Amino acid sequence: MPALPEQPFVSSPFTVPHDGSFVVSESRTGPGDDVAGKKELEKQLAKRVEGISELQRKLYADDRFSLLLIFQAMDAAGKDGTIRAVMSGVNPAGCQVSSFKSPSDEELEHDWLWRTSKRLPERGRIGIFNRSYYEEVLAVRVHPEYLKNQRLPRHDHEQLWQERFESIRDHEKHLSRNGTVVLKFWLNVSKEEQKQRFLKRLETPEKYWKFSKSDLVTRDRWDEYMQAYESMLNETSTEQAPWFAIPADDKRYMRVCVAEIIQQTLESLPLRYPEKDPDEIAKFKEYIARLESETDESRHVSRG
Repeated sequence: MPALPEQPFVSSPFTVPHDGSFVVSESRTGPGDDVAGKKELEKQLAKRVEGISELQRKLYADDRFSLLLIFQAMDAAGKDGTIRAVMSGVNPAGCQVSSFKSPSDEELEHDWLWRTSKRLPERGRIGIFNRSYYEEVLAVRVHPEYLKNQRLPRHDHEQLWQERFESIRDHEKHLSRNGTVVLKFWLNVSKEEQKQRFLKRLETPEKYWKFSKSDLVTRDRWDEYMQAYESMLNETSTEQAPWFAIPADDKRYMRVCVAEIIQQTLESLPLRYPEKDPDEIAKFKEYIARLESETDESRHVSRG
């Protein structure tokens, strides 16, 4: 199996630098002034979705690589809608989505990477993590009381986060070496846009189910979460597994940006359809004649 390149698979303006210089407060949450209109963005997304669908079939047939897409974001940033829109053309047999919420009792009996490791995509498939092991350096860091349930042998919190960052980097390097391409998307929604989306959920009966009181509890600690995100992004955006900070205030623009990165990444892989043995190909004319003769016989029987 050919080695994966030791650099990002795509060149994107939203790639989080690998030198620790990323600043959350300076990152864009909305599209630029030259963004295309609604219809053009929908047209661009449809084209990207079609391209991803074709490449997914090739990824499946090649059966050497897998693609892991990780989505992290604050509430109401649009993770579910983005996954649904971007992957709408992919054969469900070649794609699997996993969502990770509060860990179960069984999961707490294992190390914190165990539950996500069980959901990694097989070769030839696309795996999607809606939230992931990164919650262990986000939500758990903002709420260190969650660590009590993990029954860790020691509790040096500052050292703990650095150790977890190291474990993540090692984990993703291991995946890369074994053919799993890891792309990570932080959907960067502004606090004001989140407020408007929460209000819409509270004012629309069909959207009531999307809102929870806990959403406001998390929002009250916005600054702490932004600090945790900044640390996470700087510590774990690597050449093997880059982070992309995608502006999320405009959902259509966000989805096009995500789809473009996925398509270009798949295009960069040395995918190929399996080749048939020359001796077997030489027999194809025989197989064709056999199948066509079956068709002629069936017509003769139906007419008789």
